Amino acid sequence: MNAALRVARAIDGFAETTGRLVSWLTLALGVVGFAVVVMRYAFDSGFIWMQETLTWMHALVFMLGAAYTFKHDEQVRVDVIYRGLPVRSRAVVDLAGTILFLLPLCGYLVYESLPYVAGSIRIVERSREAGGLPGLFLLKAVIPLMAALLAVQGLSTVIKCVAELRRRPEA
Repeated sequence: MNAALRVARAIDGFAETTGRLVSWLTLALGVVGFAVVVMRYAFDSGFIWMQETLTWMHALVFMLGAAYTFKHDEQVRVDVIYRGLPVRSRAVVDLAGTILFLLPLCGYLVYESLPYVAGSIRIVERSREAGGLPGLFLLKAVIPLMAALLAVQGLSTVIKCVAELRRRPEA
């Protein structure tokens, strides 16, 4: 079990690093958003690529930050009952939820998004807007990556839940 917990810690470390790096995009989002507004209302000007940059950064923050959010147990959850449960019972709920819902969802997302991404890569898809960003296929490629990162973080959760359930209850 110690080896599995080391794997879980490594996964958690990767999610932590990824989340902290991606969090800097929120600052960039604010700066670019401010620039777009100033250009539009102060100078009656704008660039399509800047608008699309906002959309891309927003998508990256959510998709690449999903595993980090899950690691910190900050996902949306109806926890009227959950928060009052003992630690071992919460581990059972987390284990069941991860195995029954999260991992199948991640598998489905990868399965369904790969042909979508492959088609986009095949045609070297770019923005439909004149002056838009090239490489739209790169943004679309983040969809299966997000699902994979979330699934790996789910594996870490499974390992930690099993470890909790195998741990001897304290007297």
